[in-house]
Amino acid sequence: QVQLVESGGGLVQAGGSLKLSCAASGSISLATMAWYRQAPGKQRELVASIVYGGDTTYTDSMKGRVTISRDNAKNTVYLQMNSLNPEDTAVYYCNARRTLINWYNYWGQGTQVTVSS
Repeated sequence: QVQLVESGGGLVQAGGSLKLSCAASGSISLATMAWYRQAPGKQRELVASIVYGGDTTYTDSMKGRVTISRDNAKNTVYLQMNSLNPEDTAVYYCNARRTLINWYNYWGQGTQVTVSS
């Protein structure tokens, strides 16, 4: 099993930036890595994803304000967030998923991001 540990969350003022990290205990080779977020009383939603080769996708709600990246040698994925708004307040979760060979789907415990107005 791949264990994922998120870090980098915290309190930031509106308009500020944060960089989240997700460290995997095992290899994330061939895995699609993604960041999701969930606010209280809301459904968990996709923020960004990145395949092993580097192609990325972003949700419309945060497109242009976030950048996902990965370091396969370090088994780590990052989420750079800029121009944060109070509505971005949520727990942010890291996800590792394979849908082809050696299927798996793992989640981290999440890191809290709070944006003050």
